[in-house]
Amino acid sequence: MTAQPDIYADLKAEGAELDQLVASLDESQWELPTPAPGWTVAHQIAHLASIFSLAALAAAQPDSFQALTAQLSDDFEENVAAALQPYLASPTAELLAKWREERAKVEAAVAAVPPDQMVPWLVRPLPCAVLAAAGMTELFAHGQDIADAVGVPLERTDRIRHIAEFATRTWDFGYLARGLNPPAQTFRFVLAAPSGAWWEFGPTEATQQVTGPAVDFCLLATRRRHRDDLALTASGPDADHWLNIAQAYRGSPGEGRSPGQFAVARV
Repeated sequence: MTAQPDIYADLKAEGAELDQLVASLDESQWELPTPAPGWTVAHQIAHLASIFSLAALAAAQPDSFQALTAQLSDDFEENVAAALQPYLASPTAELLAKWREERAKVEAAVAAVPPDQMVPWLVRPLPCAVLAAAGMTELFAHGQDIADAVGVPLERTDRIRHIAEFATRTWDFGYLARGLNPPAQTFRFVLAAPSGAWWEFGPTEATQQVTGPAVDFCLLATRRRHRDDLALTASGPDADHWLNIAQAYRGSPGEGRSPGQFAVARV
């Protein structure tokens, strides 16, 4: 992934945008169920707080991060649930304050590291700019869950380029999560940005391709929409199969979303 000079500013902007949404919610809305089974709006913010805490540690104190993650169990879902508890134990106002604090820490921590410097992370070491893109991916995914729960449409901007590029970088996660061998060559990804620009990722010589709106691509890769509800197309059997298993995060793919659960595919 080529480091984008504005990645840190975009991470901050995405966090502030989601902050505006959750800060406007009343107490009862924090308890609304989201499309993620068993997770309320409060769970989503608690997860973001916990993952940002980890990311700040990885960027600022890599040795401490490695010592901490070495103590985690092999059960990814168990680790996620355990990380939520200290935040979920707080009243709503305190949870929001803690999330803001963790967000500020990670924004400062990644900005203090050269974009190309490698930092440890949960699956494999990443350039710091890519870690920031992973943080944006978390904001995109969990922010979508919150927006779906409260019925607020989100206006996406070209800041999602970082998320789309991160998803193409982690294109093999869907295979690895299912014990499958990824194809020998990645695909070409040709995506229409919210602004109307075209973004292209992957080798130019690739024989298989995924095409469509970048917003849809990010929704697919974060498993926030089923492929049937998106306007993505695939050229080639492997690329078509990938649309069924795409995920840009570590761990179990979970249930994902059902066909028709949300709006029909865009034109």
